[in-house]
Amino acid sequence: MKKHTNGRCRIVLTGGPGGGKTTAADLFRREIGERVVIVPEAATLLFMGGFPRSGEALAHRAAQSAIYHVQRNLEDVQSASFPGRILLCDRGTVDGAAYWPGKPHEFFNALETTLEAELARYDAVIFFETAAVGGSAIEGGNPIRSETLDQAVRLDHRLRQLWSRHPRFSLIPHNPSFFKKISFALAALESMVTQLSRRRLPVRIPAAKRPR
Repeated sequence: MKKHTNGRCRIVLTGGPGGGKTTAADLFRREIGERVVIVPEAATLLFMGGFPRSGEALAHRAAQSAIYHVQRNLEDVQSASFPGRILLCDRGTVDGAAYWPGKPHEFFNALETTLEAELARYDAVIFFETAAVGGSAIEGGNPIRSETLDQAVRLDHRLRQLWSRHPRFSLIPHNPSFFKKISFALAALESMVTQLSRRRLPVRIPAAKRPR
């Protein structure tokens, strides 16, 4: 399995809608400057650019397939362009399995990959629990966000089931105070970056056969 080659580390920020990951990524980049480059969220780029959205299952699968390939290539472009920087990925390639209209293994089969292979693309995972678990609004100014609170909670659960398989999984729980949540997230990010930058330990995820 081919491992990523950026010189520092690759961290994915993920979680249910309205968790604060994009805000945390931007603040962290502002704080530590050129050591970090952000990989933007592929779905936002596609849908803001006019990629059609549909509730029909075939169209939904096509959209998630497109997002997966754009996400991988965005990461590869940023990695090649900034080989010495820390990559902060606003979502990762595993996310599509939670949005796929079917079982997660059907997503990986369709994209000819496995959960294990996709997890191994990242050195660490910071998971932002959706504010919907506390009944808080999740709009956050994102015009492409369309989930209800119940849908956001279900997506959060599916995403967490998948990403928690990573050996360096860190949870940022919901907090009624967004300021406190983001402060906790920034501290977790700083700690994770320091650990990975110093040690550069390889991520080892046991190989598994792709479900049939």
